Amino acid sequence: MRVEVWSDVGCPWCYLGKRRLDKAIGRFEHGDEVEVVWRSFQLAPHYPRGAAKPLYEALMEQTGGSLSDVRSMVGRVVAPAAAEGLKYDFDSAFMCNTFDAHRVAQFAGQRGLGGRAHERLLRALLVEGDVLDDTETLVRLATEIGLPAEETRRVLAGDDYAEAVREDAREARRLGAEGVPFFVFDRALGVSGAESVDVFVSVLRQARERSISGLSSQ
Repeated sequence: MRVEVWSDVGCPWCYLGKRRLDKAIGRFEHGDEVEVVWRSFQLAPHYPRGAAKPLYEALMEQTGGSLSDVRSMVGRVVAPAAAEGLKYDFDSAFMCNTFDAHRVAQFAGQRGLGGRAHERLLRALLVEGDVLDDTETLVRLATEIGLPAEETRRVLAGDDYAEAVREDAREARRLGAEGVPFFVFDRALGVSGAESVDVFVSVLRQARERSISGLSSQ
């Protein structure tokens, strides 16, 4: 079974969704049969590259709201994330363009490290306060998951995997995604949003049953 996940590496709901999916696969009776493929999707593709700002400041500029307003807005994810073991630090987080981070994740995916890349990049931005449009930061994070530093630097210096990032976003829209996280199970069942572990387990079972039924009817 293949589960495709469209996610942005700066998205707190995406990190929560990843954690819940991971737990669901661990509970699923046939979890060893599940392949997770990570897809790119930028929530703010037009945010200027090299113009990282503290998260609250950037959100106040975008929404016109007060500091209290934006704290309340992003605070809605804090408690459910904490329940899954994620301790977000929005006071230290930055908003930045994530295009190059997604290119690194695509490179990692080609080496069988897509899941590890998304995990490390999400943690870096949401928990550790790293800026993900900084080349040296991305090289450091890449090496931590097993990618070669010089190859990663070469990827970032050119436009490798740029079209793959764009095509993932186009494919998500063709499949009906309006935001992320967006999960597609065997290109048959879709889940939008960071649903509960129980919901993911149920969908995994449904997807497997559909697959078995399809094979038996052939």
